[in-house]
Amino acid sequence: MANVRLQDVAELAGVSMKTVSNVVHQYQHVSPSMRARVEAAISELGYRPNVSARRLATGRTGMLSLAFSDVSLPYFAELARIIAHQASARGYRLLLEQTDGTIESERAIISTREAGLVDGVIFQPSRMPSLEISKRRADVPLVLLGEGPAPLSVDHVMIDNEAAAIEATTHLIAAGRTRIGFVGHEEFDQSVTSLQRLEGYQAALDAAGLTVDMSLVIPSAAISAKEAADAMRRALANGRVFDGLVCRDDLAAIGALRALQEHGLRVPEDVAVVGWDDISMASFTHPSLTTVAPDTTQIATMALDLLEERIAGYTGLGRHRVADYSFVVRESAPAA
Repeated sequence: MANVRLQDVAELAGVSMKTVSNVVHQYQHVSPSMRARVEAAISELGYRPNVSARRLATGRTGMLSLAFSDVSLPYFAELARIIAHQASARGYRLLLEQTDGTIESERAIISTREAGLVDGVIFQPSRMPSLEISKRRADVPLVLLGEGPAPLSVDHVMIDNEAAAIEATTHLIAAGRTRIGFVGHEEFDQSVTSLQRLEGYQAALDAAGLTVDMSLVIPSAAISAKEAADAMRRALANGRVFDGLVCRDDLAAIGALRALQEHGLRVPEDVAVVGWDDISMASFTHPSLTTVAPDTTQIATMALDLLEERIAGYTGLGRHRVADYSFVVRESAPAA
């Protein structure tokens, strides 16, 4: 049916136009049975809300922006899918943006250019310092993701990277590994994420009385499986000897698995490998990958809850939330 109106939905469902509007706008006080009747009528008629009219009436667009440095990275792609699904259930559409890790693009994400285009922004910065973010004009509600320092004025959701790295490294130590390397962090200009994971790695070694051997700390030219594999090939060719590896992320772990196998080393018999992120392919590698698994569903829920509160008018100081993670033991680094 062309040009289906709110009134048409109300007449078919046998309810008031106000009730239909409440269902469309996801208001919570509509009874489940009433909501089901309205949603059935919407589906039957193919009704689509008039976004322009809603914007004029409410001053909102029904759009949110989600920004990462590289949306092709599996962890970001998977998190984006979860956030998009949850945002849709709340009545929002999601605009996905990529900054390429440049300071100029990150500044644009939190600039006033977003005002009037989206109702709020979820953003994982990789270059912008905390103080600069805190000085932005608060024209658009903002929630930060990731491990960077959080401004006092901005909401932020993260996991405890250092604690997770300590747990991953301690797992290898408990299995009797003593020459544990770290692979996959940036060669230059390390991200806060990499630094926190390195700090946890070192803390666990220190606690076990093991000296950090800097020759076993292997950076890669970029965050990718290929670059991590190339870095490991060079390390192995230069005589580096490992019996355990903590990898910056699952991509680095996948690259390390390839390089180790090419070098004739067995995983986990010769070298046990731990990844990070629990991306979908982690359970399908050979051997399957032991990894740190951030609770991405909880991260998405926390971020959207905080953002909706900002959109609704909350003006207090930033709320900093720490999401859960789990340590998933698979074949690449079994328990002792």
